[in-house]
Amino acid sequence: MKPAHILLVEDNEGDIVLTLDAFEECKIKTEISVVKNGQEAIDFLFKKGEFKNAKKPDLILLDINIPIFNGHEVLKQIKEDSKLKKIPVIMLTTSSNKKDIEIAYENHSNSYVKKPLDMNEFLTAILKIEEFWLQLSTLAD
Repeated sequence: MKPAHILLVEDNEGDIVLTLDAFEECKIKTEISVVKNGQEAIDFLFKKGEFKNAKKPDLILLDINIPIFNGHEVLKQIKEDSKLKKIPVIMLTTSSNKKDIEIAYENHSNSYVKKPLDMNEFLTAILKIEEFWLQLSTLAD
């Protein structure tokens, strides 16, 4: 089985390291690409510029509070594109703002996960995402 390709859209170095560490402990082999702002995410997904050879991800972990284009803007572009809209997008963010949650689901986010502040709880959350989205669920091609 080929490794699941995950696109992590995150600007916080600490959260990037924690997420990468958590996926190393997963049962499923993963390949993770990291971009640090909304423009890079759009360029990656639409294969522009330095990302012209980017591989289409199987799953996207998207923070809301990222530079240039925020996560809501990136999500909207993903879900409006016929080639990208089937990719599950998990909003993985520190925001527990009800408006952020509503906007995410209005723009067809597949899930909204508030990042736990505790490191062990954060690792557990990533493992649960992996278990559900990469083991239990069947993803579209």
